[in-house]
Amino acid sequence: MNTAPEKILVIDVGGTNLKIRASGTALVKVPSGPTMTAAHMVAAVKKVAADWKFDAVSIGYPGPVKDNQPLLEPHNLSTGWVKFNFKKAFGRPVKIINDAAMQALGSHIGGRTLFLGLGTGLGSALVIDGSVLPLELAHLPYKKNRSYEDYLGEAARKRLGKKKWLHHVEEVILLLKAALLADRVVLGGGNARHVKKFPAGVEAGKNANAFIGGQRLWK
Repeated sequence: MNTAPEKILVIDVGGTNLKIRASGTALVKVPSGPTMTAAHMVAAVKKVAADWKFDAVSIGYPGPVKDNQPLLEPHNLSTGWVKFNFKKAFGRPVKIINDAAMQALGSHIGGRTLFLGLGTGLGSALVIDGSVLPLELAHLPYKKNRSYEDYLGEAARKRLGKKKWLHHVEEVILLLKAALLADRVVLGGGNARHVKKFPAGVEAGKNANAFIGGQRLWK
């Protein structure tokens, strides 16, 4: 029987920042952005974690993941992620999961939990009784030949203004909650802070949830 690693380095890869934390350390943020490749990410993490002790790595990736490897290049970062050998680069066992799915796993307390990440783009995942199902809702059509992300992402918040953006956030939350039969919706991502009023069954997530999800990946 394989023993779960004790100390896990968790990396939440976002379009604006990397969020990095290991067992027993504080959260560290490192800027990412459209020029960051997979190799740049590893180098940045190794610099931050040079003195940290960890046995394994969990990576929350902003895109679809299959067989523990990114399936597509990220929408808001640079290229070089799909064929990158993360295990070799870190010299540790690595588990990769969609970033929203990692947040969802860390937020889950039972039943059906829908996680929506309001950040540079729109992340989404569903957890059903502890089993996580990554979703790719961001680029599905929503209104006027535009996608959900076109109305809920960071560019949309700036384009529409806060009031209209919040209206679409609430509308989409209720639409997806009903469609996916979710018991609760957890809102995460940097722009969740702009949401002050939550419909019934909707709550704010916590930054620590990604770290919890990264730990749970190995259990």
